Amino acid sequence: MKILVINAGSTSLKYKLFDSGSLAVIKEGNFQNIESHKQALKQTLRKIGDLRDIQVIGHRVVHGGPYFRKPTKITETVLKKLEQFNHLAPLHNPANISGIRACQKYLPQMLNIACFDTAFFSDLPDRAKIYGLPLNFYKKEKIQRYGFHGLSHKYVALEAAKKLQKPIEKTRLITVHLGGGGSIAAIKHGKAIDTSMGFTPLEGLMMMTRAGDLDPGIILYLLKNHSREEVDNLLNQKSGIKGLSGYINYLNLLKAVRRKAPKAKLAFNLYVYRIQKYIGAYFAVLGGIDALVFTGQIGAGEALTRDSICEGLEKILKDVKVMAIKTDEEKMIAREINKFEIFVR
Repeated sequence: MKILVINAGSTSLKYKLFDSGSLAVIKEGNFQNIESHKQALKQTLRKIGDLRDIQVIGHRVVHGGPYFRKPTKITETVLKKLEQFNHLAPLHNPANISGIRACQKYLPQMLNIACFDTAFFSDLPDRAKIYGLPLNFYKKEKIQRYGFHGLSHKYVALEAAKKLQKPIEKTRLITVHLGGGGSIAAIKHGKAIDTSMGFTPLEGLMMMTRAGDLDPGIILYLLKNHSREEVDNLLNQKSGIKGLSGYINYLNLLKAVRRKAPKAKLAFNLYVYRIQKYIGAYFAVLGGIDALVFTGQIGAGEALTRDSICEGLEKILKDVKVMAIKTDEEKMIAREINKFEIFVR
C-alpha cells in the first residue's frame, strides 16, 4: 500500500508517494509558482498514474492552535476549526487548507490526515509557553507560544541522534531550521523545551521577509499612522533580509556579501547575530548540547552561513558536533501516519 503526502504552500505544491512499509519514495514532484492548488493536484495525479494502492493522503498544516496535538482525520468540522487560525499563519494555513480541499474534490473517498507543525511543541513547559500577560489571556484566549517548523525539527533531531549513535531519549540538541522562514528549537531527550517562533510565525529570528523579534511598542507606534493591513504586510512581506538589503534570493545575498556590498553585509550580520543569540540562550537552558543541527535550504545549504554563525561560539561549541542535515517533512508526515491508530493496514 502507499501513502501520498501533500505539502501545499502559498504558490507551490510538493508531493511524495511513499511505500507504507519501507517508506521508500516511489514518486515525487514540486510545482512552483502555481495559480491554483486544484490544477497542481490534477497534474500530480496525472504524474502518479495508478491511484488504486493509495490508502491515505497526509497533509502538512502549519498552525493547529490549541486543539490539534497529533495526526488528525480531516473532516469538515476539523477544517472549520483550522480556518480559525488562518490569520495567525496567513502565509501558510490558507494554502494548506486549499491543498486539502483540492484532494477532497478529486479524491472524495480517500482518507485525509493532517499533521501539524505546532504538534511537536504542544508540550512545551509553562515557563517557555506562557507570555508575560495577565494569565486570563492564556487560559481563555489561548495566547501562548505554539512554535512552528515542528515536523522539520523533529525529523532532523531523530536523524541527528542516529548520527550520534545515541538514543534520542539521551540527547540534548539545538536544531536550526533556516529557509524563507527560520526557527530554532531546544530539544532535550527527544522533547522540545523551547523554540523561537511563538503565537505566530513572526516571532524569533529575522527571516527573509519577516522582521522577527521586535519591541511591541514599535507596532503600536506604526499603527498610529498605518492601517492594520499595512503593518501586517510590512512585518510579514517587506521586512527581514528583504527589507534591509533588497534581496529576496538568499544565494544572491551571499554573492553580494562576498562583494562586500554594505546593505547585504548589514542584513547578513544581523541575521547571523540573532541566530547566535538564540543558540547561546538555548545552550544555557539545556546545560550543554551533544549537537548543533542546521537544516532548511539555507541551514543545510552553503557553508558560509553555518561557519559565520559558529564563529565566535567556539567556547560553547567545544566538543559539540555541528551537523547539516537535509530535512524531509514529507517523510516525517508519512512516519506519523504510519503510527496513527486510525490508519488501516
